[in-house]
Amino acid sequence: MATTGRQSPDADALASSLRDAGFVRLAPAATGDGIGAAGVLAKTLDAIDIPFQISVVTDAAPTRATEADLVVALDRASPDADATIGEHRAASAAAFDVARTLACEHADPALAAAGTVAAGAEPTGTLTEALIEAGIERRPGVAVPTDDLADGLAHSTLVHAPFSGDPDAVRDVLETATRPDDEETRRQVASRVALETIGAEGATARAATAVEGVLRPHAGGPFGTVGGYGDVLRATAREDPGTAVALALGHDVQAAALEAWRRHASAAHETLHAATVRRHAGLVVVGADGPIRTVARLLGAFRSPEALTLVHDGDRIGLAAARKRDATAVLESATASFDLSGQVTGDADLATQPYPGDIDALVTAIREVIRDE
Repeated sequence: MATTGRQSPDADALASSLRDAGFVRLAPAATGDGIGAAGVLAKTLDAIDIPFQISVVTDAAPTRATEADLVVALDRASPDADATIGEHRAASAAAFDVARTLACEHADPALAAAGTVAAGAEPTGTLTEALIEAGIERRPGVAVPTDDLADGLAHSTLVHAPFSGDPDAVRDVLETATRPDDEETRRQVASRVALETIGAEGATARAATAVEGVLRPHAGGPFGTVGGYGDVLRATAREDPGTAVALALGHDVQAAALEAWRRHASAAHETLHAATVRRHAGLVVVGADGPIRTVARLLGAFRSPEALTLVHDGDRIGLAAARKRDATAVLESATASFDLSGQVTGDADLATQPYPGDIDALVTAIREVIRDE
C-alpha cells in the first residue's frame, strides 16, 4: 500500500466528490489491491450512472493522463491525483467504505475482501460485517480458487511448500484431488498443508505464521473462497492487468484469469525451488528469472532466515521486509546515491524498483543502511 502522496479524504468526503463528478478516472497500481479497489468503486459508480475510466498505472508513470473531473489513485502514491486511496490501509477496504456511502446495496464485499487479501491483510470491521451479511464466513480448509484441490494448492501463492508448483505432489500428500465438502476432511487437509509447509527443509519460524494465510478461508465469492479470489486477482494483476480489470468488473474472464494465475505461480515456485540463496547479516539475496515481487514475498515469508529478502533479475529488484524493517525506506536510502530516487514502488512489507546496476554494490548499500539503523 502506498505510504506517501496527498492526504486521503475520508469516505464521506470522497463519496461526495465522486457523486458530483461528471467523469471519474480511477488510476490503480498494477496490484491486486489497486485493481480490486478500482473494481469496487467502478461497480458503484456504474450503478449510480457516473461515467468512469479505469487506467492501470505502472511504476512512476503520471496519473493524470486524460481529462477528468476527478482522478483517484488507488494503492499508489500520486501527487497529481485529486485523491489517493490506500495510504494507511488496504485500498480495497477503504474503497469499500466509500462505495457503501455512495450506494450501499451495490458495494461488493467479496471483491473488496479479495483485494484486501491481495494486499497481504485480512478483512476487518465493516467489511467483515458485510461479508457475514452476504453469507461469506470462515470455515475449516484451505483458500484455493478451484474445485480441483491439487490444482488450487499447487498454484497458490498464499503458501510455498515442497508440493508447490506440482499438482501430482499435492495429490500424493493429501491423497485427494477435489475440494472436500465435509468439515472434518477440510480440517485434515488444512492440517496436512500446515505440517508440510512448516516441516519443509529450509522452512523458517515465520512460515508457521505465513501459512495461516491459506488456512480457514472465507467461503464464497466467484472462486469459492475469498483468499483464492485474492490470490487470482493479485497474480493476474501482474501477468495481465487488462484481464484483472475485467475480472474486478465482473466480466466473464475467470478462465483467462486462472490461466494467468497458474503461469504466474508456476514461474514463482519453480524459481524458489531452484534458487541459490546468498546469505548476509540481515539480508538474503537471490537471482531470479521469475516474477520478482512474488518470489521476494514468498521467500521472505517461508524461507528467509533474515529480516530482508532481496530478489533481482538483472533489470528490477524486489525487497521483502519483516521484523519491523521497512522495505520502501531501505530501498530509497540504499539507492539514493545511484541516481534512482523516486522510482521505488510498494510499501513497508514489499517494494520494487528498476535496477540494472551491479547487484553487489546494492547489497553493500543495503547492508550499510541497516547497519546504521
